[in-house]
Order: sequence, then C-alpha cells, then structure tokens
Amino acid sequence: MLKVINVVGARPNFMKIAPVIDAMNRFPERIEHYLVHTGQHYDRKMSKAFFEDLGMPRPDIDLEVGSGTHAEQTGKVMMAFEKVCGDLAPDLVVVVGDVNSTMACTITAKKLGIRVAHVEAGLRSRDMAMPEEINRLCTDVLCDFLFTTDILADRNLIREGVPEEKIHFVGNVMIDTLLKHSERASKLKFPDGLNVKPGEYAVLTLHRPSNVDDRDTLVGVLEALSRVSESLPIVFPIHPRTEKMVRRFGLQHYLEKQSPSGGFRLIEPVGYLDFLHLNMNAKMILTDSGGIQEEATVLGVPCITLRFNTERPITCEMGTNVIVGNRKEDILSAAERVLAEPGREYQVPDRWDGRAADRIVQVLLDHDAQ
Repeated sequence: MLKVINVVGARPNFMKIAPVIDAMNRFPERIEHYLVHTGQHYDRKMSKAFFEDLGMPRPDIDLEVGSGTHAEQTGKVMMAFEKVCGDLAPDLVVVVGDVNSTMACTITAKKLGIRVAHVEAGLRSRDMAMPEEINRLCTDVLCDFLFTTDILADRNLIREGVPEEKIHFVGNVMIDTLLKHSERASKLKFPDGLNVKPGEYAVLTLHRPSNVDDRDTLVGVLEALSRVSESLPIVFPIHPRTEKMVRRFGLQHYLEKQSPSGGFRLIEPVGYLDFLHLNMNAKMILTDSGGIQEEATVLGVPCITLRFNTERPITCEMGTNVIVGNRKEDILSAAERVLAEPGREYQVPDRWDGRAADRIVQVLLDHDAQ
C-alpha cells in the first residue's frame, strides 16, 4: 500500500490536485492518500465553492498558516508540515504548481527522507524577480518524480541536469479539470447584473505586484483597459490585492465607467465553474495569471497576457496566447488586433487530453511495484 500526502496551498492548486485525487481513488487497494491544505491562501467562501465545484473531499488536515512575508509563510508551512509527516509517515508527498507551500513541503519532506513528486514541473519564466520562479527551481532540483505538462518543460529540466529517468511527460492536469467540468460550466447562467452577451465581452484578471503595486504602472494598465472597455465590456472579478491598491492610489474612477455597450463589470471572485463559464464565452481574456493562459488555449479564446514573460511558452507557440507586458500602447494594440480579426489559429498541445492524472498515478504505481 502506497501512502501519499497530496498538498494544496492556494486556490489554483485545487484544480491541479482534484484530478490526481480522482485517479488515486480508482486504486483503493493500492493507494492510501491524505489531502493537506496549508492554508497559505484561504477564503472560507471561495474554498467552499472550489470543493463543491470540483467534487473534492475536504482536507484531512488544514495547517492554517495564513498570510505573511514569503519567509514567514514558508517557515510556518515547514514547521507545521514536518509534524504532519511525522504523524502520517507517508511514502510519498505530491506537490503541485509553484506557490510557497509547494517549495516548503518539498524541502521538509526531502529532509525527512520522503520521496516527493512535483506535478507541473519544468515550467520556467527565467525571471528571478518572480517568487514563483524561485519556488519552481528549488522544488524541481529536489524531487524524485517530475511530471511535466509539455515537451518544453522536459527540455528545461534536461538542460538543468535533471536525470531523464525522473522526468515524465504526462500532460496538463489543469486541462483534465477543465475538460471534466466544461459541460457543466457551459450550462450555467451569467452572474446576475452583468448585462453582457456571449462573445461580446472580455474577462480580466489582474493581481501581480509588477502590475498593481506601482502607481504609474497601474495607471497605464487601467488607462489601456478603460479604452478597451469603450468597445467591449470587461468583466473583472477583482482580486483583493488589486482592489486595495486601486483604492490606495485613488484610481477608482477608472473602474466606475459603465454603459450598456461598454465599461467594467466589477464582481467578486467567483467559483471555478462560474469563472470557466465566463472564459469559454468571452471574446478575449486579459490576464497576468498563469493557468488561464493554458485554459484559453484549450477553449480557443484569444488571450492577452499582461506580463513580459511566461513560464508557459507553449501557449504562445501553439495556442491563443500573446505576451504584451504592461505598457499602455502594447495592451491597446493587442486588444485592437483581437477586435479587428477573427481568432488566431491554434493547436492544443500534445497530451492535453484529460488523462494527465491517470498517467501520473500509473507512473507512481509502476514504480511502487518495482
């Protein structure tokens, strides 16, 4: 019997671990697994929505570490997770993504002599100003199983000297979740009061410090988005961090524009299914998030990424994604191209077929049987 701890630390982790848990549940006689939520990002209302939307079990253990500086958060997770590992004595820890909890639990487990598997390994932005890039590098160098989403991630790991026998190209668990729930999401109604029609609005996510923590940068981004909203309403589930910075800088007036044919539609962050419904019906997506770039590729929706780099370059090579940075003129130019042209041609990357989690679990079982 293989005893596994699956770790989640932030909301995007739920979508990545849910299909892995489903796949493990198909082998109750061979896998005993536990779900640990570090509580790195915790919103009771949002977490409840994600568990219900994804059909996930409630965490067996919630570390409730809360927010703090990167060092504080990492240290709290390590101390709390060490006790969990001591109590449960797992054979394997599975971490996903690139949040602080991913790195912290990897380091803790490895120092205890426990094997670690990283789901979504090998992604690289080459931007060391991103905390996530540091987390990715530290995690991948330590892990025993590196499960990659695409061949570019494989190449990154090989160039970094990772033994090829550790690398397993399995596909994208985020897409497993999307494909499983897309039919349910398509049948939902738009949230109340949006006053938008399918194919006639944009979806925006904006939260990265590089975009919202500097006033001049945020002004430029909001000016560009305000111009875009004159032609196309923008549905904006506003992140608490962004809302705080908009108020601190006195920039609320940019977001208060609204008309039947344009302006912003501000809403609170929504659950996974509601957000998927919004994205699959959008004319375009504007984002500084990571996984949304991948989802847009599978949905075939043009995606404008408000960053200067991406750890998911396959979405630009094969998909609908373009990287434009955060300068006003570049955002406007990209949006105008989407408005003027039909959607760009795209392909779905290899093995983004809804079976990544099955491949992951099969690798783990095959290795355990040796």
